[in-house]
Amino acid sequence: TEAVGLYNLGQSCCLNSLLQVFLMNLCFTRILRRITVPSSPTQRRKNVPYQMLLLLEKMQCGKCKAIGPTDLAYCLSEHRVQLFVQYDAAQLFLTLWNLLKKQMKKPELVEELSDLYTICIQENLACQKCSFEIKNNSTMLTLPLPVLDSNSRRLRTLEDCLQYFFHPEELTGQNKCFCQQCGSKTPFLQSMKLVHLPQTLTLHLKRFCFERSSLPYKLGHYLPFPQDLDFNAILTEDQCQADDSEKATWQYELFAVVAHSGSTSCGHYCAYVRSLTECKWYCFNDSEVCQVSWDDVKCTYGRSSHYWRETAYLLIYMKKHPQ
Repeated sequence: TEAVGLYNLGQSCCLNSLLQVFLMNLCFTRILRRITVPSSPTQRRKNVPYQMLLLLEKMQCGKCKAIGPTDLAYCLSEHRVQLFVQYDAAQLFLTLWNLLKKQMKKPELVEELSDLYTICIQENLACQKCSFEIKNNSTMLTLPLPVLDSNSRRLRTLEDCLQYFFHPEELTGQNKCFCQQCGSKTPFLQSMKLVHLPQTLTLHLKRFCFERSSLPYKLGHYLPFPQDLDFNAILTEDQCQADDSEKATWQYELFAVVAHSGSTSCGHYCAYVRSLTECKWYCFNDSEVCQVSWDDVKCTYGRSSHYWRETAYLLIYMKKHPQ
């Protein structure tokens, strides 16, 4: 009946935070409860969906304030997810999702899992000298949003980051592309258009900066994000490739924040999650769980002078009115 924490097994804060976000999502747990249980003990030990289901059942017993995700952690280690190392939350999220998808044997569950999380984007390349155009649809698990523009200026809000991500880019000079119709390299316009958004949408704020000339560092500047997000109000018609029925579902409410504190070399993750049954916010900091307010969640907006403090890294939104 109460939110349950997860003991830190040794640098497992990133895993713990992501597990809380997965298991607090009722749409995900409805899929998880319908998996095929592996027949042999050896297969069960190595099956990520099954071990995640066991963890969920232990957490829902409500007998302990925290439990250790030991069996799941060792199951992951069988699939080359090392224990006792620091992870990037966006990369580990992709790894976990791929393992879940690979090991769910029922095709209908694999399809439901994909529908629940997968974003569809159309990538466009258009020659600026003729009518030649290349269009490709691609899927992604997260939208990787830059927090700086091409001139290294800070983007001020989440809406700015989204607009910048979908803003067309001119490919000129050394970046010209070969045009089959012109028979030579020409300036191209590169753009991305939004085709489909899932029920659970994950936005990745690219706060870790990697440059050849120096060590990686964290961009901790102030970047507010809203509780409610309407893509129809953010993107233009030219940035969308969807019909009206699809666009009608593009209204979202914030469900969770995976926050990072510290530096790139020495950091810690925790998760802020809104309970879908109680509509209350909780902070999951490994084994410590407490109820928090929206003002507490807003503390993850970032502070340029205090990069060591908690800063939002993954934002998870849920559709308000799914079809």
